[in-house]
Amino acid sequence: MRKYILLVSILVNFTQLYAQEFKGKVLDSKTGAALENVSVKNLRSGGIHYTNRNGEFIFTNVEFPVEVEFRRLGYLGSIVEFEQKQTEISVYLQEDTNQLSEVLIRSSNIPQEIRKIPASVSLLSESDLERTDNFNLVENFNYVPGVFVSQGALNTNKINIRGIGSRAQYSTNRIKAYINGIPLTTAEGELTLDDFDSEYLDRIEIFKGPVSSVFGAGLGGAINLYTDRNRKNQKSITTGFSYGSFNTRKARANFSYVEDNLDISINYNRLESDGYRQNGEYLRNSLLGSARLITNSKNYWSFFFNYSDLKAFIPSSLKEEDFRNEPKKAAFTWNQSAGYESYDKNIFGISYEHTFANDFKNLTSVFYNSRDGYEPRPFNILDENRQSIGARTKFNYQTAIFDKTSEISFGAEGMLEFYETGTFQNLYEQEEGRRSVQGERLSLNEQNRNYINVFVQLNTELTSKLILESGINFNATVYDLEDKFEGDEVDQSGDYSFDPVVSPRLGLSYEVFQGKNIYASASHGFSTPTVAETLTPEGQINTDLQTETGWNYEVGFKGNWFNNRLYIELNLYSIQIRNLLVARRVGPDQFVGVNAGKADHNGIEFTSAYQARFSQDFQLRFFLNSSFNFFEFDKFVDLGENYSGNTLPGVPEYMISPGTEINFENLSANINFQAFGRMALDDANSGYTDPYQLLNMKLNYHWNLSSKLGLQFNFGINNILDEDYAASIVTNAVGFGGSAPRYYYPGNPRNYFGGVTVDFNL
Repeated sequence: MRKYILLVSILVNFTQLYAQEFKGKVLDSKTGAALENVSVKNLRSGGIHYTNRNGEFIFTNVEFPVEVEFRRLGYLGSIVEFEQKQTEISVYLQEDTNQLSEVLIRSSNIPQEIRKIPASVSLLSESDLERTDNFNLVENFNYVPGVFVSQGALNTNKINIRGIGSRAQYSTNRIKAYINGIPLTTAEGELTLDDFDSEYLDRIEIFKGPVSSVFGAGLGGAINLYTDRNRKNQKSITTGFSYGSFNTRKARANFSYVEDNLDISINYNRLESDGYRQNGEYLRNSLLGSARLITNSKNYWSFFFNYSDLKAFIPSSLKEEDFRNEPKKAAFTWNQSAGYESYDKNIFGISYEHTFANDFKNLTSVFYNSRDGYEPRPFNILDENRQSIGARTKFNYQTAIFDKTSEISFGAEGMLEFYETGTFQNLYEQEEGRRSVQGERLSLNEQNRNYINVFVQLNTELTSKLILESGINFNATVYDLEDKFEGDEVDQSGDYSFDPVVSPRLGLSYEVFQGKNIYASASHGFSTPTVAETLTPEGQINTDLQTETGWNYEVGFKGNWFNNRLYIELNLYSIQIRNLLVARRVGPDQFVGVNAGKADHNGIEFTSAYQARFSQDFQLRFFLNSSFNFFEFDKFVDLGENYSGNTLPGVPEYMISPGTEINFENLSANINFQAFGRMALDDANSGYTDPYQLLNMKLNYHWNLSSKLGLQFNFGINNILDEDYAASIVTNAVGFGGSAPRYYYPGNPRNYFGGVTVDFNL
């Protein structure tokens, strides 16, 4: 009998050695956030459990070794084998950005899945950003329906969303932008994204149309950039070198350190190019870093900084004869003066997210931006310095309203900006060589601009299928001007302000069938005039300018088909702009802002993506994006000329972009086509650009030499068809001294690029 008892005891103890409790957490690989409702399946026993809201799962009586499959909609599945019991198990799942409808949009005050947001939001994922060369970040935006980037040179880009911003002359305005929640748009509304390295970004989220209830002064929309983050423990060094046509060279190095609760990444890149055109040399050095620290209480600190040093020469625009016959030449006066822009720019921000309870959180950021610029132009030399400080705080509270799941977000954003601008004579005509020479001072002004936004947003599930989104923003913008130039008798020093603006928003999203939503929304937006628009060429201030405002009315459909393999989105919108700000040309390359009427921006946008997985190593992806624009002046009279009913200049009539991506083992290839319609050259519609088509391709190969060392190679061709086209135009250009107006910036001809990247895991 004792023998049997001893045998049973041995068997029980032996079983306990191999049948044990197995528990752990499932987290997002980028953010470290806990993932709820993850299917955790024991592939040996067939048992399935689901993670709770803290991402936790637990199995009992598990025999080791055990093979476990983790799956969640919107994430790539993962199978992990555990040889023995571990005390702390953390499994990281990677978001599947190809399943667009399930991607969580981070930049909204209340994060939601794309499909459920009653607004048009486009996503550029990390893989999307690898579709093009790595020299120019903003060229990726031209694949987004409703967005168009006019590209004059690497440093001369202007972005418009749904036609808002198309009338800006040489830069982007009327669009709000952030990186990791830190504002990039200045207090006066100017924006430059050329400085950022696409290879350091994880994703870009683009809200289209007036979104002032969320972001403040952004009549055109908002662009949100996020740097790459990885919560998996890793220590790595990445270096890369790329070379392209026009002697374009880029060198980069990245260091990442992730351990326990600390995540640090530092990136340096240097970009040089001779440029396609005369006087087109470009040199930029950038240093960018970010860090994230999760405290023991699961709150976290995040840090971000970016330094850019740029010197880029400016070929400027051409008249039609030169554009068609000598596109490589620069404008004569810009070439003779060797006109260029240079600046040093700094961005620094600190954020802290605190969790008071599971249903109540706060995120607060403080930031500092500075820019010291110097720009010799043929007509004068601009010397400017801008510094700004600010803060943004946002509270999120989950609750129940009338027994319906709801979330409230409220907070404020404020900025103080100090701007000094002065001009000098350019004496280049007195010099024998090609160079600019600074002469006597022509103007000196200090303009300090301050704004504050206070916002509230409420999302409520009215039923299991119907979601209500409402919000409102209050903005107050004031500025003061100190005229410090004593060379004339004009002194407009004083305090000025724009009228306060209240911007509401209301949206509804209804799930008509599983995975298929229709939505409708109405939202208000505004943009205040920039410094360049408030100041006349003589340095005087135009105190009569009013804030530009608009209403956006939109309906749309977002849905999945064929078991989430196909995603389709269709948007129809109408934006009515009032107090339209236009740039009136008053001299060669000189403009002044005026309020000149009303405009209607009506359009249709279509997004689709289809993915087929034939095996773990073989996938196909197709996409078709398009937009059709019907933008015209409703009522517009300027200097006695009536332009009512005319097409807005500077925006293509349509964009159609099909493309395909193939992934087979370590090789990927994509081919992309873009067709753009004609653009009106001026308010009078006296001429149009020609429609044009671009065909681009890129190959990537990943080669893992060992567990610690990997190589990546890429090669691509832009403009395979060698199309002659206008990549950008100067709207309402005027010829002076009997010369023809210089409307055109030529696009690059067929060009090539390639590169190699080395990844070393420490």
